Amino acid sequence: MAGYRPEDRELFEREATGLYEQVLADGGLAIDDPRIAADSPQRRAFDLLVDLGLLQLDGVRTTWRPVEPSNAQSRVVTPLGTEGARLIDESARWASAFAGLSQSWRRSPASSESGPFLYLHGEAISPYLTALVNDAQEELLTAQPQTTRSAKTVADAASRDIAALERGLSMRTLYQHSARRHSATHKYVARVTEHGAEVRTLDEFFNRMIVVDRRVALIPAPDDLATAVVVREPAIVAYFVDIFERAFARARPFTSAERNVLREIATEQRSMTIRMLIEGHSDAVSAKRLGVSPRTYAGYVADLKEEYDVETRFQLGYVMGTRGIAGQDDDAPGE
Repeated sequence: MAGYRPEDRELFEREATGLYEQVLADGGLAIDDPRIAADSPQRRAFDLLVDLGLLQLDGVRTTWRPVEPSNAQSRVVTPLGTEGARLIDESARWASAFAGLSQSWRRSPASSESGPFLYLHGEAISPYLTALVNDAQEELLTAQPQTTRSAKTVADAASRDIAALERGLSMRTLYQHSARRHSATHKYVARVTEHGAEVRTLDEFFNRMIVVDRRVALIPAPDDLATAVVVREPAIVAYFVDIFERAFARARPFTSAERNVLREIATEQRSMTIRMLIEGHSDAVSAKRLGVSPRTYAGYVADLKEEYDVETRFQLGYVMGTRGIAGQDDDAPGE
């Protein structure tokens, strides 16, 4: 029996099962039934049922009779399960072989011949990052400034990071405060913290960065989100680690259950919005630095105009200036 493709399974689910149930209800299907004529829309579904052995001609070869499906199921499912197990084993063997090569590469003079910087483009980034994390031995430091990643991307990251944590790695992750309003990120944080990761949020803007074992860093290329730079120069990586440590020390634990923390975070976001207005940044730039959408940022500004009882941004700037409001966290609302 030939192997079946995903499109065959889709046809089976979409049409063939319904036809089989009709034949069951009718007790059979005449060979001249119009539903299985050569030009009938159901002909492909019928042919699939015959190929699967779910319909067979009776002794006088005038009627197709339904056949109990368990035998056909085993003929289809068992080979797929066997092949799946074989592929998983083969995948593990390939991974083990490549892991040995990676260790040999790091120990060889050739590893330094490509220089301290490597540029990755487009689809090459994700596989390289996965391999880098899989090869980590001690620590992962990650900074994610915005929460625009899709739910699938976050889920994939969770699976990858949990596997690293289960190997005994330590992991610290830094987000902006806006991440607390992103449901996919909440799920990610809940999963990784259960396995020992530490996650915090900060009101300040920072660039995306991943540091593995304090020996290699992955950062975005300037003005090109489709390009990443792998940095292996020890002095530069150490500098990145120092920046991360300072930011992480100022950040707040990602714990949405603490109401006091959430109130303090709201105050910090309010203060940063004021600073963006005072410094004259555009809405797009300000929204990016707060890690929110331009629409959300416009809502922050609207709240400030209502708070200070003004109608325009010019009036808002004037009132805040006369009251000495500078966007510091100790600027109480309404002062």
